[in-house]
Amino acid sequence: MVRTAGLFILIIFCAFQTQPPVHQAFDFTAENIFSQNIEGPCFDAAGNLYVVNFQRDGTVGRVDDNGNASLFITLPYKSIANAIVFNSKGDMLLADWIGHNVLKVNMKTKGVSVLAHKGFNQPNDLVINQKDQVFASDPDWKKGTGRIWRVEPDGEAQVVWDNLGTTNGIELNPDETILYVNESAQRKIWAFEVDKKGNLSNPKGFHEFADFGLDGMKCDVRGNLYVARYDKGTIAVLSPGGKLVREIALKGMKPSNLVFGGTDGRTVYVTLQDRKGMEYFWNDLPGRAYKK
Repeated sequence: MVRTAGLFILIIFCAFQTQPPVHQAFDFTAENIFSQNIEGPCFDAAGNLYVVNFQRDGTVGRVDDNGNASLFITLPYKSIANAIVFNSKGDMLLADWIGHNVLKVNMKTKGVSVLAHKGFNQPNDLVINQKDQVFASDPDWKKGTGRIWRVEPDGEAQVVWDNLGTTNGIELNPDETILYVNESAQRKIWAFEVDKKGNLSNPKGFHEFADFGLDGMKCDVRGNLYVARYDKGTIAVLSPGGKLVREIALKGMKPSNLVFGGTDGRTVYVTLQDRKGMEYFWNDLPGRAYKK
């Protein structure tokens, strides 16, 4: 198995009844089994992990607990996805940057339909709230600009913020009152207030990095924000106040996204575009989805 070293360490620590080392990266999948556009790791309600662009662009793969990946679906319309979220009905939603869509996948039939198609540039990353409203980052990489869309459960979509840089990673805090979005090329993260209807207001500069790119982001249960530092090979951890807490070193240099998983929500799985595979590390806190 490709996780032999990591599993051996876990067995040793369990034998001595101690905690596994936190913030140390191990291989999860083999290298070179996804395309260089590997991204969008996401768990469904049953704990199955899905990742886009398995073996080639335009696919979605499923990865088991041992890091073994298999083809789940090939997308129609020549679509290529960047991100995955699941709604409360169990449907898979995908950001399709080639087709300028948000796609919906029926997980029982594997049928793919267009949930929203309304003037998107290149929908990149998605986050979904408890009302099944989806917020989508929508960069225009050539112009270096971006915006944020809100897509309702019925597919109605509208721009809720415009005139940003190259919007990329997007995430909600644990109580869904703050929406974070980063500008990948400009290396800035913004924090927006979110009202009960899903409207955004009062943008504040949350954090700015001096170098390297930014990609996917996720929050833990305490509201710390984990940011993929593309080309630096780290996951930066920012406090709810925007202060840099630590940077977790990875083995690869081009992390594109991350997701919290495991039975206690404390295992963080990271997609690496230079390795075309995944790594994982144990964390001291679970992801926000595991909030009790």
